[in-house]
Parts: sequence; structure tokens; C-alpha cells
Amino acid sequence: MTGQSSFPFGFRVIGGRDQERRLIDWNTAFLAHLHNDDRADNRQECYLSGFQFSDDFRDYLKTHGSTKGFKGPTWSSWLWFDIDREDDIDTAMIDARRLVVFLCARWHIDAGGLLIFFSGSKGFHIGLPSALWNAEPAATFHAYAKHFATSLAALAEVEIDTGVYDRVRLFRAPNSRHQKTGRHKRRLTADEFFGLTSAEMLTLAQTPDASELPPPLPTMQQAVDDWADAVLNSNNNNVSSSNAQRQHVEVDGLPGYDDIGLNALTRVFIAEGALIGDRHRQVYSAARNLAEFQCPRPLAYALLMQPARDSGLCPSDARRQIDCGLNDGGQQDG
Repeated sequence: MTGQSSFPFGFRVIGGRDQERRLIDWNTAFLAHLHNDDRADNRQECYLSGFQFSDDFRDYLKTHGSTKGFKGPTWSSWLWFDIDREDDIDTAMIDARRLVVFLCARWHIDAGGLLIFFSGSKGFHIGLPSALWNAEPAATFHAYAKHFATSLAALAEVEIDTGVYDRVRLFRAPNSRHQKTGRHKRRLTADEFFGLTSAEMLTLAQTPDASELPPPLPTMQQAVDDWADAVLNSNNNNVSSSNAQRQHVEVDGLPGYDDIGLNALTRVFIAEGALIGDRHRQVYSAARNLAEFQCPRPLAYALLMQPARDSGLCPSDARRQIDCGLNDGGQQDG
């Protein structure tokens, strides 16, 4: 990809947001934080640029000593969704799960291919690999990213922070320490994200932890189309996502979210179990969909426990995923 080789630069800020912007190789710095390398020094507050830059940014930073006023092109290996809910981590967790379920269903991808973080404070950061849609660098890449993310979040009915798509915006580095809470921005596996309680996530965030990048995901045509819509809407200064709203999830030719029935993924899961290895998410997603129809809890267990067991989950894990989906979908006990 063009951006991978010609847009290697970013900047790093050590300490508070008002500290010096230091030129870095973005991927090298990101991996150092993700791997919890001693050189990253995750004991303190640290930020990386949300986007990546080319030689013109390097020259601009050297000349001006600041990122302020830079208007050049950008690109990014990862596009981030920031979901914060003031003093309400449980609502943030429910919304973040809803967004991931929606994206995985829309593009037929495994949640294990995303980067999912608890921010260390009051929310979650969801990273999508831009290889999913093979976007090219542009002077307005950050604007396209904003339209892309906000349109998808609107379809998922999840509110996100749109400030992270400013051209030279800071974004908290993986594993770095939050200056107020003392917790770390902690990577969550898909199983942890869908299986742990918020209290358990807070406990994990007491310490940093080394992890690797997820396995690469292939380019998906629906993601390519969604990006193309975002580019068109951004260029036309039109935030409408009518084209995206007319497109529905399809599984083996089945319609996606229709107006009168369960979504296709829920129907297929009940009939066949997990289609891919993403079984925790699929159980959770099916349970949440049932909750939207006020499905009684005993009936949800009857419908979902056996396909969950057939997919390889032990009874306790299967029940926990069902309960998480029902609870997040607003279903009451009983």
C-alpha cells in the first residue's frame, strides 16, 4: 500500500498534551507501546499522532518546531473510534460492543482482527485496519475518515468522539498511563471484550501488558464501498449516508436486518452455530438481538445454549455471553 511506505512519520508527546511534538516512525513507536517495550516507558502519560505523514510533515515540523498550521496530506494504518461516557463505563462498554458487533456483521470480519482497548479512564478505543478498504493518502484523508467513522457509528446507533479526526490530533498510546486515573490503556482480546465485566477490565488496566498486532484482515468490498461513500459525501460537504443506509448485511444470500424479524446472523447462528472462530462475539450478538424482541431469558437460553456448546464453548462461558448480550440489549432478569 502506498501509505505504508511513503507515510511513515508521526509525532509523539511524552507527558502532558502541551509538551513537545517529537518526530517518530509511527509504526515503530506504536509497536513499542503495544509490546510494552521498556523504551516506550509506559509508566507515564504518552500520546501518538492519530494519523501518519510523509516527508513534507517532517520538513514542516523541523522548520516550524510545531504541528500547528500543517495542511499537508495524511494517511493511517489504523482508523480509530473513541467511545467515552462520562462516569459511566458500563454504558461505554455496551456501546463499544454494539459498534464492534455491527462492524463485524456488516463486513463479515472477525473481531479478533480489530484492536480493542480500554482507554484507562472512561471509555474504549476501537481500531480498524485501513487495509480493509485500501484507502489512499490525501490532503483530506482525515476528513474522509471522520465521515466514514461517523456514518458507520450512526448506522450502529452509537455516539463517538469526532474530535479524534483532526489532522494533527493526539491519541493516547497503547499501554500508556492515564494521568488522572493511574490506569493504563489496556488491550483487550475479543473474548475479554465480550466476556469480562467493566470491573474486571478496570482491574486489568492497573498494569500494562505486552501484546501483538492481530492477524491481518483481507480487503472487504463493503468496506471499500463505505469508504467511497464517505469520500463522496465529504467532497460534496454532505454528511448524509443514504447510500450506506440502503445497504444491508448479507449472509449466504440472506437479507440482513429486516423490519420484522431477527437479523440473519442470529438466525444462522441458531441453526448452525458459529460460522467462523469468532464464537464469543456471535453468541453475544445473537443474545443482544433476541433482547431487542423482549425474548424471555429462559427462551434465550433454550435457543442459544446448544449452538454455543456446539461451537466449542463450555456451559459457563456460553451462559455468560448470553447474559452479557441480554443485559446489554436491555433485557431484565427473569
